Amino acid sequence: MKSFIPRSLAFCVIFSFFNLHAQEIQQKSVSENDSTKTKKANFNVMPFLSYDRNLEFMIGAIPMVMYNLDSEDQVSPKSLSGLAAVYTTNKSYFIVFFNKLYFNEDNWRATIFGGIGNLNSQFFMEGNENPEFYDYGTKATVLNVGIQRKIIQKFYGGINYTYAQFDTDFENDIRPPTSNQTNSLQLNLLYDSRNAQYYPTKGINTRLRYVTYPEWLGNNIKATKILSEYNMYFSTRKEKDVVAARFSGLFGLGDIVFEQQVVIGGKDIRGYSEGKYRGDGLMALQGEYRYNFDNNMGLVGFAALATIYGSDNQDFDWKAYPGVGVGYRYAAFKKVKFNIGIDAAVGKDDWGIYFRIGEAF
Repeated sequence: MKSFIPRSLAFCVIFSFFNLHAQEIQQKSVSENDSTKTKKANFNVMPFLSYDRNLEFMIGAIPMVMYNLDSEDQVSPKSLSGLAAVYTTNKSYFIVFFNKLYFNEDNWRATIFGGIGNLNSQFFMEGNENPEFYDYGTKATVLNVGIQRKIIQKFYGGINYTYAQFDTDFENDIRPPTSNQTNSLQLNLLYDSRNAQYYPTKGINTRLRYVTYPEWLGNNIKATKILSEYNMYFSTRKEKDVVAARFSGLFGLGDIVFEQQVVIGGKDIRGYSEGKYRGDGLMALQGEYRYNFDNNMGLVGFAALATIYGSDNQDFDWKAYPGVGVGYRYAAFKKVKFNIGIDAAVGKDDWGIYFRIGEAF
């Protein structure tokens, strides 16, 4: 299954390049000494229109707001909250809310997101006389809450809880229908030396996550995932542009159910949208050049290489899957460097178009 719950919630759509107007909302409050202070938030509503090989045409909107939780806190990055709603012509739909919060002078970070949706997609199945794609539909409900605490300078540790309910039906009963409720706990470590959260030009962002689905938490099947990523950023052309590099590894251990499998595509490698290559684990290398020809606009070029293991189709295991593409970026907010954009990429017998809320990584 294509991951329907977003990594950083960018699973949805593509924006339309018109009517992108950032507004400044000002709220006034009176302090203890009756002096007036101004709290500011940057608000943006983005319409989008997109096409996907699975979901077909997509239409919807993404309202977002960027703000300071504490007007006295000059250290924490701005927090981000938003809502994404999309409907597709293959009768899929998604409604998702997301929050990324920074507070207490960046000593604490929190994430809260959740949503409901109905994903109509496809998967590739061998073992029959005619290996081919089969359709499936998944109704899903997901809620995630997480908290991180700074341990030492630039180093954080935290815990997340995720509830998910997946109900999946398969075309022509090629597989029995499934109903899986999962409750996962995630322990994570983060080292973050980036000079900015939303558009870093230098530094390192590396994360290690241990995700467990224990039976004592109500799971019918015990499973474990280890998720790792390592991102590096370098400025170039007199600090106007950025070179970014990424390694990601997603390792499934134990009994990984259909909805928990990973699919080549999305954040880790662009250029794959059919959902053909899926398995229990994935590894990917990726590089990107971010060219800024204007204060508000830029272009990106990227290339990646991925592989998977644990596929139901053993011929797919440990093969090399390349991807290459280009993209356009537009500054969504005036006060903070935060881009939205569109990417187009080609992969092995596949291609994809992607909406970006922020950078790919």
